[in-house]
Amino acid sequence: MKILFVVCGEGLGHASRCLHLGHYLYQQGHTVHFAGYGKSYNFMEQHKCSNLHRTHREVCLEGENGFFSLKKTLWCSKWIMYDMMRSILSVRRLIREHHFDCVVCDTMYGGVLAARLEKTPVVFITNQNHFNGPNGATNPVWKTLNFLIRRYIRISNKVIVPDYPAPDTISEYNLVIPKGEENRYAFTGPFYEFDPARYTYAKETIFTSFGGEPYKLPMYQMLKTISDRRKDLFFDVFYTGAVLPDSSDNFVSHGYVPNLYEHLAKAKIAIVHGGLTTLHEALLFEKPVLIIMDPNHPEQQNNAKKIVDMGAGTSIDGRHVTLDMLEKKIAETMTCCPKPFRLVHASINGRKNAAGVIITVAKHRQP
Repeated sequence: MKILFVVCGEGLGHASRCLHLGHYLYQQGHTVHFAGYGKSYNFMEQHKCSNLHRTHREVCLEGENGFFSLKKTLWCSKWIMYDMMRSILSVRRLIREHHFDCVVCDTMYGGVLAARLEKTPVVFITNQNHFNGPNGATNPVWKTLNFLIRRYIRISNKVIVPDYPAPDTISEYNLVIPKGEENRYAFTGPFYEFDPARYTYAKETIFTSFGGEPYKLPMYQMLKTISDRRKDLFFDVFYTGAVLPDSSDNFVSHGYVPNLYEHLAKAKIAIVHGGLTTLHEALLFEKPVLIIMDPNHPEQQNNAKKIVDMGAGTSIDGRHVTLDMLEKKIAETMTCCPKPFRLVHASINGRKNAAGVIITVAKHRQP
């Protein structure tokens, strides 16, 4: 089979999980291509991904003062219909040129319609089809968006949720499966393979990673200030943006590294932004997490609620965070004891499950 992954460029979790799944399909003898934009494209290029194509950006995420800004994002994405059309056309050209048996879209909506126009089977990967504020709060904008997204996703042949089945679904509060569509959604489990024996474990550092968006820099600077006054804490910091926070004796900044797991294995806790892939990784390494929530990012808020419910970490609202509050949250997180999650993961082969869904869908391609 010949398969195309079309990957969202906002954040690195989409690219990371698709590379894991694509590599597995390649090992099974299938031909795999990848297409993306922005940080995902750069990430796949850094991993020396073969058969890599650049596609057009659909949306653009913006922020200020260290956090995601819905207002700025909407302004930046004001030409979304035009950008969506360009995305559809760019993916459609790839399908026509390479004659794929299946298109797999990870939160890339244009690729879904492009595949259907070319009568090519299409699978959609997402861990969110429902938007709401804290504690389930909603508004007319969220309700309209929820309706449109769930209707649009129906265009795909199948929806893969790269998360564990209940009761261990981290994205539980971000998903609403319409009645009668239960068979359309497949909870496959995460796509990466984990071998605990490969890594040396310790509880020495505070692993910190918020991704590479420039608007995240103020949060790194706040943690740098804490490190300056708390020499008993060692921060291992990862940032893929252009400008890194300055390093010191107990605050070490890293750019791109080929294997984050080596660093995560040595951590006492992990301070993260609440993306699904990062939370899965922390659970597998059995590291408590401190989630600094973007105040306008419903996915992270809902993921954080689930993590707290599970006793696997703590969270703090970025709107109200101060140096003292953050320092106290770090200490509180160190007292958390996540349940052993490796047995849960070992019982579910996410890559095999997801690959099975894709190949089954691909076999129904019209001649």
